[in-house]
Amino acid sequence: MTDEQSGWLSDKQRRRLTRIPSDRSIVATLASTGLIAAFMQTLVIPIVPHLPAYLDTSSSDAAWVLTATLVSAAISTPIAGRLGDMHGKRRILLLLLLMMTIGSIVCALSSTLVPMVVGRTLQGIGLGSISLGISILRDVLHRRSLGAAIALVSATLGIGGALGLPLSAIVAENFDYHYLFWLAALLSLGAAIAVLSIVPESTLRTGGHFDYVGSLGFAVGLVSLLLAVSKGSEWGWTSLTTLGLAVGSLVVFALWTLWELRVTDPLVDLRVASRPAVLLTNIASVAVGFAFFTTAAALPVLLEAPTGSGVGMGQSLLIASLCLMPSGLVMFFVSRPAARLSEAKGPKTSLVLGISIIAVTFVAGSLMLTEVWQVIAISTISGLGTGFAYAAMPTLIMKAVPPTETAAANGLNSVMRTLGSSAASAIVGVVLASSFVVVDGTTVPTLGAFQLVFVISAGVAIVGGVVATFIPRHDPRYDETASIPVQNP
Repeated sequence: MTDEQSGWLSDKQRRRLTRIPSDRSIVATLASTGLIAAFMQTLVIPIVPHLPAYLDTSSSDAAWVLTATLVSAAISTPIAGRLGDMHGKRRILLLLLLMMTIGSIVCALSSTLVPMVVGRTLQGIGLGSISLGISILRDVLHRRSLGAAIALVSATLGIGGALGLPLSAIVAENFDYHYLFWLAALLSLGAAIAVLSIVPESTLRTGGHFDYVGSLGFAVGLVSLLLAVSKGSEWGWTSLTTLGLAVGSLVVFALWTLWELRVTDPLVDLRVASRPAVLLTNIASVAVGFAFFTTAAALPVLLEAPTGSGVGMGQSLLIASLCLMPSGLVMFFVSRPAARLSEAKGPKTSLVLGISIIAVTFVAGSLMLTEVWQVIAISTISGLGTGFAYAAMPTLIMKAVPPTETAAANGLNSVMRTLGSSAASAIVGVVLASSFVVVDGTTVPTLGAFQLVFVISAGVAIVGGVVATFIPRHDPRYDETASIPVQNP
């Protein structure tokens, strides 16, 4: 009779159960997972102008390839966070990575619009991996390693986008576009294998039942709001469709709020979410998301516009991507200094500093924008500010919520950043389309339009910075049952 048949563990099984992964390997795995999830956002940007031809559809319909990812990510992130709190964060993270892999394969096999949108929707669901990864860190890392790890994984949203864009451009310019999605499938599958092999399961669980009604209401309200914001310029801001979606979202969220306050196990604990530390951090997150997307939406247009317009810089997609890549590298290298600043002075200091850097950079940017080096400087320095802000927000959130609600709370914070990015996308699009010149049949925004974009973004950043200054330094601490860095007051 073997050891297994007699009920005894073999030496191999015993070693596996007692193997403890190092903090570095866990952080590296979750950071890599975040990078891959963020890569899904910028994956199709190089081929956007060609999507109507590739998919045999109109430009407006092809835009759903981008919109579907944005909407699905915003909806799924807090839902995945709640499920992670209830059933295990690693288990739900693996599910998200599996859906990302399936979505990538669907896109790789697609040549028409509908299956492509379905695949991109599944890819967008995987973006919840970042907030789940941050929550896993709180549960499994030693407290002395936690601050820097949170800062790094939080920054992967920006790092992955900045580094992934040149890679996507190289593949798109030299190979069939389907190879982009096969690459995405391999990366997401590799991430799932790494998580399964290295990341331990957290023993923290929250009880209760899943809030299906609240999840449905949240999804309907958020879809309506995001569509109104992201498609308003295309449909018309005063059109019945846009106004109907906007008003409908307000009504749905009002009813959803009443439900969440009365149900025993809500999707989002609004009483916790309304605490000053959580509420003000989430409001500031809107400004950070707005600023992050401003550079992503406006600067590539400026770099790639033809020089004959007197504004554009005539760079190729690949060169433009390389010009913006330092922003992601800066976010990577600033993660550890930002964590040290948070440990010494509190995460509120890091957040205010980061938003202040963004605001000053955008004010200066509104007076520049005439040379390639200036665009690189604006992108890089704003990336520095974003890195400080991204490092601070998860710690601020997790200091103010119970350990059993960290994934859901981080998911809601991610939604707020997405709302900011959606608002930036709409406003940047409207401003750049409002003042333009035509060069060889190509519409190019004027310098004044680009400057106005950065003036508006600077104003949003200033408001976010002011809000951040009111975040209280003393809040309930939930470090008795989980690892969380204790910040100095």
